[in-house]
Amino acid sequence: MLLWSSGFVVARYAMEDAGPLVFLAIRLAIAAVLLAVFAMAMRTARPTRVQTGWSAVVGILFHALYLGGVFVAISWGLAAGVSALISGLHPVLTAFLGVVLLRELLAPRQWLGIVLGFTGVLVVVVDKLHGTDAGLTRGTLIASVVSVVGMSAGTLVQRRFGTDTPLLWGTSVQYMAAAGVLAVAAALHEGEHFEVTSQSTFAMLWALLVLSIAAVLLMMWLLQREEAARVSSLFFLTPALSAAEAAILFDERLGPLALAGLVISLVGVALTVRGSN
Repeated sequence: MLLWSSGFVVARYAMEDAGPLVFLAIRLAIAAVLLAVFAMAMRTARPTRVQTGWSAVVGILFHALYLGGVFVAISWGLAAGVSALISGLHPVLTAFLGVVLLRELLAPRQWLGIVLGFTGVLVVVVDKLHGTDAGLTRGTLIASVVSVVGMSAGTLVQRRFGTDTPLLWGTSVQYMAAAGVLAVAAALHEGEHFEVTSQSTFAMLWALLVLSIAAVLLMMWLLQREEAARVSSLFFLTPALSAAEAAILFDERLGPLALAGLVISLVGVALTVRGSN
């Protein structure tokens, strides 16, 4: 989650020299090609037509809607830390839908862990919103809600239909489908551009190699082996970690409530992951 939390900080860096949707479209298209080349070099199994279709659906939900919502919200003025906090609420929705749709069983200790994780997120929200201009508007909230729904839906679809999909090829298909949707959205969204600077180049390289390759492949691997709720519970750590990173890089205030929220989230994740043991 340390890798994943850096995505919100990278988004803030990237938006100074690039439009949110064109940045994501370029990033995901390059990542798709790199993974496809690596998969061919490794001679890994190719997905079936059905697996390819579900991978495309996951890509649109997980990468186009989730990442698109996050980046658009930040480009519209939402603080990177606050965006991470709102996105951190998706494990609650994922856990509930996982029980209803996938019939995943959660032990009482796991439900307690989810409650604690949610509480930890709220604690950090209070800390971040106290005396600060968080950039919360109707537009940024709508974009953030879209991102949460996309993340939860993508997680559940991947868990239900993508557990047997070859990891490298499946993720490459996800990226290519998302890149196509984002490219169309970028053409329709005003203000999209990409200025090549040292800052935008660094943001692209970090987002491409650390986030799109390392972090996402790790999450897809976990989803093939763990319950959706367990994997999603790890995202409760993202808000506090993002707040810490923003405090270091952007001199944003990191108060005692944020630290308390991190501890609460850690306890919640531990209970959720180990609840059935």
